[in-house]
Amino acid sequence: MKIEQFKTMIQLLTLISVAFIFLSCQDDYDVTGGQRHTEPPVLVSTNPTAGGSVSPFADGIELLFDREVTVVDLSKIQLPGATVTGSSSAENTLTISIDGMEDNKDYTLTIPTGTIKGVPGILNQEDIIVKFKAGAIPEITKTLVTQNASSQAQKVYNFLVEKYRKEIVSGAMAKVNWNTEEADRIYRWTGKYPALNTFDYVHHYASPANWIDYSNTTVVENWWNNHGLVSIMWHWNVPAAEGSSDYAFYTDGTSFDITKAFTDGTYENTQVKSDLNKIADNLLLLQAKNIPVIWRPLHEASGGWFWWGAKGADAYKKLWVMIFDTFKAKGINNLIWVWTTETSDESWYPGDAYVDIIGRDIYNNTDVSNLYSQYRSIRKFHQNKMVTLSECGNVANITDQWNALAQWSWFMPWYDYDATDDSVHAHATKEFWTKAFGSDKVITRDEMPSLK
Repeated sequence: MKIEQFKTMIQLLTLISVAFIFLSCQDDYDVTGGQRHTEPPVLVSTNPTAGGSVSPFADGIELLFDREVTVVDLSKIQLPGATVTGSSSAENTLTISIDGMEDNKDYTLTIPTGTIKGVPGILNQEDIIVKFKAGAIPEITKTLVTQNASSQAQKVYNFLVEKYRKEIVSGAMAKVNWNTEEADRIYRWTGKYPALNTFDYVHHYASPANWIDYSNTTVVENWWNNHGLVSIMWHWNVPAAEGSSDYAFYTDGTSFDITKAFTDGTYENTQVKSDLNKIADNLLLLQAKNIPVIWRPLHEASGGWFWWGAKGADAYKKLWVMIFDTFKAKGINNLIWVWTTETSDESWYPGDAYVDIIGRDIYNNTDVSNLYSQYRSIRKFHQNKMVTLSECGNVANITDQWNALAQWSWFMPWYDYDATDDSVHAHATKEFWTKAFGSDKVITRDEMPSLK
């Protein structure tokens, strides 16, 4: 071997040795800062600060360390009164994800010894403790969006505000339209009536007829006179096509184009105005008898399965405001307006000036943590509005939901068209109602005050 080749080989071996030593020592360095750490990770600051306050809807607590850290065992992290749901690291910030905090309550986050490690794999050698407070949620708006609201409507709203997150109102849905058949079944099952009954103007196009006549308000009057709360929704049937005698409210059943409803002279505009005038006249009959109405039109819009949601958020909101303004011009002042939200549909919200209460419709969901998560997400976005389970079916029992902090204003299972007293109910069984009425948090009609 020539002397030059020998020198080259020696140099190559030296480089390999240096590289090996460097790589074997990499765990001794914080590669982002270029600093060698021989001590446990040091907590620099927290958000919120120790003793500080955070929104009860906060998604997590942030901890800034002197280096990047990771969680070794999430199950060891303690937050009594709430739930630790996960963790994530970004540069030197560790975020502990949390859920289930209550407002105006003190909390202590504890990360025990040996729970986190920082570069180069050194575990924390002592407990990390952060004490903080979940702050207050903004107060619920006290005034109805309807100007000069009737005294009865304001009393009903005040009652709901007073009971919100203290007790939950029970409700039933009319079997199709203008009756209390479901409420009567619940009474036969339990010996008690739900506090609220929801009616439906679904057959407005046919009324008055010998089988449906919304001008006959006897059933609503009887319910109100027995201290029951009156709610009305509207499956808005329109002709399947211009001039058709068939009617539909599902998008796939009609060619009705909501975007044309705002242009004078169009078929859609004429139809909408006619329908709104008819519904207004029916509501005025109830107003004349001092009956307030929890009013829930245009529900579940963003899903697109109803024609009023088939053309997007802007057209939908324009129709909502058109209804609101039409009723205002008619002098209707006995309504409490409920808007129904779906998942991720904030752009569909008509606005605080047009909505009193936020509703959510949930079916086939017995996961209480998910039900609470849905409730929480709505509350986070609409902090000054009450949130209600405006429709439901086959959901977790109300006590479990309540204990999981899904504290809706009211709950209302849907009717089962084919149910009998002895059959299994598709949406709310006898067992469901028995458990619900066994809770001291659930308000039944016999517990309702007169709100006249």
